[in-house]
Amino acid sequence: MARQMRSVRTRARILQAAAEQFTRLGYEATSVDEICSAAGVSKGAFYHHFPSKQTLFLALLQNWVQDLESRLESIRQEVEWVPQRLMRLAETLREVFEQAAGQAPLFLEFWYQATKDSTAWSVSVQPYQRFRSIFAEWVEEGIQQGSLKPIDANLAAATLVSLGVGLVLQVALERKGLDWGQIPLRAVSLLLEGMSSSEFM
Repeated sequence: MARQMRSVRTRARILQAAAEQFTRLGYEATSVDEICSAAGVSKGAFYHHFPSKQTLFLALLQNWVQDLESRLESIRQEVEWVPQRLMRLAETLREVFEQAAGQAPLFLEFWYQATKDSTAWSVSVQPYQRFRSIFAEWVEEGIQQGSLKPIDANLAAATLVSLGVGLVLQVALERKGLDWGQIPLRAVSLLLEGMSSSEFM
């Protein structure tokens, strides 16, 4: 058990160090040696957990996606009315931005690497497809319950994903001067003005 716990802690240190180095230097400029030094682990320990730098890089993305999917599932279970669910989503985006405030450039690295490598592209694109599917289901549910207008669910889902991606991009490029804590809430409220059924406004 103690050995297993040490292994879990070592893996977590490598992931944390990698996120910091990729954010600061970029993926291509960051070496395995630099990650090991920052994490305080040997290269043997690194390769025990991750076969390559790319595997580690993609694990960071997958961890972020899994966390966001877990948040979405919790929201779905806790909130019945879809407009309220979407506002809870906006609150979640605010929390995500606050937690990743210093790591926004890392998301640019994910997207940049996806344009250059088919494996990175697959891992990067699949979450967006999954999120569009989740949001389309939510919109369809809102239409059925009467809280949303009869709109194109797939188009609405694509708009919600585009909003999230666009906000992450803006955070990366313009981290100062705007209240990123409130913008997701205001943006989703604006979308809901056009999507919500009048009797639930």
